[in-house]
Amino acid sequence: MRKKKNRPKPAAPTVANAAGTAEKQAREGLVIARHGAHATIEDKEGRLHECITRRNSGPIVCGDRVLWHPARTGYGVVVAHLPRRALLSRPDPRGRPRPLCANVDHLVIVNAPSPAAQPPLNLDLLDRYLVAAELNGIQALILVNKIDEADEALQAALRAALDCYRAMDYPCLFTSAVKGTGMAALQTRLGGHTSVLVGESGVGKSSLIKALLPDLDIRVGAISAVSGKGRHTTTTTTLYHLPGGGDLIDSPGVRDFALWHVDAAALAHGFRDFRPWATQCRFRNCRHAGEAGCAVAAAAAQGSIHPRRLTSYRRILATLGQ
Repeated sequence: MRKKKNRPKPAAPTVANAAGTAEKQAREGLVIARHGAHATIEDKEGRLHECITRRNSGPIVCGDRVLWHPARTGYGVVVAHLPRRALLSRPDPRGRPRPLCANVDHLVIVNAPSPAAQPPLNLDLLDRYLVAAELNGIQALILVNKIDEADEALQAALRAALDCYRAMDYPCLFTSAVKGTGMAALQTRLGGHTSVLVGESGVGKSSLIKALLPDLDIRVGAISAVSGKGRHTTTTTTLYHLPGGGDLIDSPGVRDFALWHVDAAALAHGFRDFRPWATQCRFRNCRHAGEAGCAVAAAAAQGSIHPRRLTSYRRILATLGQ
């Protein structure tokens, strides 16, 4: 009688193969909000699910496209995030970059008139945001809100202050969230984009968001019900779908994400009006800070670059690394 040959047992799947199989079986979703180790995920049908995030899935942020597993009871699990574009970050208390939101393609820089100032807008801060947009490959929209509070003379001064930005093909809008002025044009601009509103306190970002999202309280309540976090979700970076198309990310911490760990070369590249001249400087490592043979400084002296933009650049340059 023949002896049966001992057949080798099939090898147990490796961790890598198991992870790969798990990801193939996972569903794709959109991160609507992130709070601690949890994330609110929207599935393809628009339903919300509360999920936990694995440590090995990397940092998951609002706006991420992710792979996740649903659960019959309890929380689902996020297993990986899909490739991103335009990841915005802000410095943590130790000065290290902390991801804030992902897949943003439209940065709306909100300003408000300052009648007592000259110029009547914070243009240095505006330039910082524009640099951040340029370096992240994000379209920028300059928005002056509370235009109803400006008389004709101030409105003329505001338009004059933005002339050099229009010349660089930055779109500029004037709005009043209270009166409704310019809101239709803003909604058109935001359509088809994932946008973030940035700007100083007091410029009316909250009023703009409420005007763009009339049912904001209902949406916040729906996310709160899924997350179990109550009204605390209002302090969390959250993504909302706009009624006319596109998405809007509301982040309480986005105003100070702007610039850190940027060197002089990157800063100069973020000033799009410098680019035709920066390659013509005598020295390849020219910082445009008063060096001999600086083509950028010469262009500013001749009026090809607005002199105020060079002054703004040098102010920002002086703060790098601080």
